Amino acid sequence: MNALTKDLICLTEAAEENARKEAEAGHGRFRQTFHLMPPAGWLNDPNGLCQFDGVYHAFFQYSPFNVSGGMKMWGHYTSENMIDWEYRGTALYPDQPFDCHGVYSGCAFIEDGKMYLYYTGNVKLEDREDYDYINSGRESNTVLVESGDGFRMGRKHLLMKNEDYPDDLTLHVRDPKVWKENGVYYMIQGARTKADSGQALIFESDDRVNWRFKKRVETTEPFGYMWECPDYYEVDGAKLLSASIQGLTGEKWADKNVYQSGYFPVQGDILGNCSLGEYRLWDYGFDYYAPQSFETEDGRRIQIGWMGMPDCEEYINRTLDEGWQHCFTFPREVYARDGVIRQRPARELEAKERLRSTASGRLEKKGISAYDAVITGIADNQFQAVLGKELILEYRAGRFEMRFTDQAKDSVSGGRGLRYAEAERLENVRILTDTSSVEVFVNDGELVFTTRYYPEAEEIRVEAAGAQIELREIL
Repeated sequence: MNALTKDLICLTEAAEENARKEAEAGHGRFRQTFHLMPPAGWLNDPNGLCQFDGVYHAFFQYSPFNVSGGMKMWGHYTSENMIDWEYRGTALYPDQPFDCHGVYSGCAFIEDGKMYLYYTGNVKLEDREDYDYINSGRESNTVLVESGDGFRMGRKHLLMKNEDYPDDLTLHVRDPKVWKENGVYYMIQGARTKADSGQALIFESDDRVNWRFKKRVETTEPFGYMWECPDYYEVDGAKLLSASIQGLTGEKWADKNVYQSGYFPVQGDILGNCSLGEYRLWDYGFDYYAPQSFETEDGRRIQIGWMGMPDCEEYINRTLDEGWQHCFTFPREVYARDGVIRQRPARELEAKERLRSTASGRLEKKGISAYDAVITGIADNQFQAVLGKELILEYRAGRFEMRFTDQAKDSVSGGRGLRYAEAERLENVRILTDTSSVEVFVNDGELVFTTRYYPEAEEIRVEAAGAQIELREIL
């Protein structure tokens, strides 16, 4: 351990202790109940998601000193059930020349009783007028750290630098995700070309350490300028390339977020000849970016996203005044049914729920801040729910809407307005609500909407003709 690491440990622990005292004093009305959030400061991308010897590990981009972000390290939580998370301290600090401006996003690969953590080491050179930090002035390094138990980290190994990537790329190459197939290791990374076109890169290795470039994965026509946090996997026979894409413009994207998170169906062999189908969003709400997935030991595909949005001036989070910002989505099972990719809350949630109310057609309840509302058998597409008096979920004119009645930044919305998705029919809705967040699953998770919100009143009202409504409190 070098002197920089020792100082960062002391500073981090001091920031976390101060945050703990503030929370104990009651200065945290919007702190989440069952969503993973930072001990102090800022959280963004989920990293290193895995199940290792029966224990779930969630690392995360973490800036404990600055609620608006800053130098990134990896915080670390573990859980036995993906609901009750225990903070285990900071796992990786930016303490080497090849990651001195941030331990950026990456993955965990589990094999032979070891955890292999791959990430991007970010370096920004000194400020100069001729640096644009796209083609000059930065480094994106691929780094490996091994751990025998998921807690004690070994020495960092620099695996690849920008000169090891294809020479038509900018300096934006990052976010490694690793898997093994037919005895060979593969790594996918996101990239931005010098022609401002986004794509994914695939590398291969025989030993997890020495990597060679294999191929590119891209669309026929340019699609955005950067593909962040790429993730490739198969679920129920469907092959998916997930990517968070920057730079999508045009009428189709005008009413969406500043950046998008979605997936391409993959036809063919991603390691050989393949083509990408139409890009589909994972989430149509306000706060969803940089998802990462992993396979559980019982074979489920679990995906967790950052409940936030980078570079967004449209709205804010009112937790800034509490000294923290952002959280993760609740873990979601990704599955396919009837040829459609869907998402649902991880089934472990059921063990934490208690039925509070049932109704037919209409339900109104006050005083519960964490709940799971399930509405089934909706007749004639007639549905409206109002949360915290100002967040409206409604089906009308052939689309499902999430909208706030007040778009002021000091209101329940924090400045958020309207998000929607086209839907031919409405059969069921599931509303997963925590103190300051809402996740909505439409038609068995065919569409999902996620948002942060800051209610003055804890209440929900649901009106759905002929529907059965269950309200389950999350304990």
